[in-house]
Amino acid sequence: MKSYLIVALGGAIGSVARFWFSGLAARHWGGAFPWGTLAVNVIGSFIIGLVAGLAAVESRMWVSPTSRLFIMVGICGGFTTFSSFSLQTLNLARDGEWLRAGANILGSVALCLVGVWAGYLVAAQLNSSKGL
Repeated sequence: MKSYLIVALGGAIGSVARFWFSGLAARHWGGAFPWGTLAVNVIGSFIIGLVAGLAAVESRMWVSPTSRLFIMVGICGGFTTFSSFSLQTLNLARDGEWLRAGANILGSVALCLVGVWAGYLVAAQLNSSKGL
């Protein structure tokens, strides 16, 4: 039962952060392209890569199973928005915005892979740093 509460708390934090950040992005960059969704997915990918790298067996830093659940499943699960991405892409396609729909697909997949890779690289650097 404790694990469910940890995930629920993290999910609530992630969802509120996503709602705030997406609104901020829409006000700043406009709503014609889902910049907020793209940004939260890239940021969430970076965070999950970072935590995965810090939690790896060979890591110099130890991340507890509870912390992993809270951050990776809870916060990142609530923060990232694959279902929103899917609906927004469908709506762009249905509106005949094929270039924007394609850009959203390619941008999201490529940038999120770069995000998770970058997070993992930062974790590897932290793991190899002296003084930790």
